[in-house]
Amino acid sequence: MTRLDGPGGDRVEGPGDGPDAVALEIADAVESLTNLWSLAAQEAALRLSLHQLRALRTLQAAPGLNLTALAEGLDIGLPTASRLCDRLEAAGMLERALHPQKRREVRLSLTAQGRRVLDDVAERRVQALTAALTAMEPAERSALSRGMKAFLAAQGGAPLPPGEQPPDAR
Repeated sequence: MTRLDGPGGDRVEGPGDGPDAVALEIADAVESLTNLWSLAAQEAALRLSLHQLRALRTLQAAPGLNLTALAEGLDIGLPTASRLCDRLEAAGMLERALHPQKRREVRLSLTAQGRRVLDDVAERRVQALTAALTAMEPAERSALSRGMKAFLAAQGGAPLPPGEQPPDAR
């Protein structure tokens, strides 16, 4: 089997290219990316805990969730989710409103401030990623992009564009 190894070069896969070896390399890269991600979030105008950030992102993706659905989505208990929402509401990033048809149910949604904070975090993350990617050669960025697309496709996260095959299928 061959794989791309830089600009225009195919090479035979060696012993360090097996799934286990590559998995270890990816784990190191993910740890580095996680640190970059966390630092970017901490540099935002308003510092958020990981749970707070995840809650805001969950509500951004699915506005109007109730507390039970949010707790399940975050894999935390109801009391923890309730305290989390209390803090986010006190900070002006979340609002609670009665469900229009189910008077006993409370819907959660982001405020304009909550959306601004998420936008700020997203922008800082893009800037941090851009700085790291700028330090790479264009061929390395291209190979990384192709590899990420193939990884997502293998995980069922995103299909490859028509006519494109995963790197190991070439």
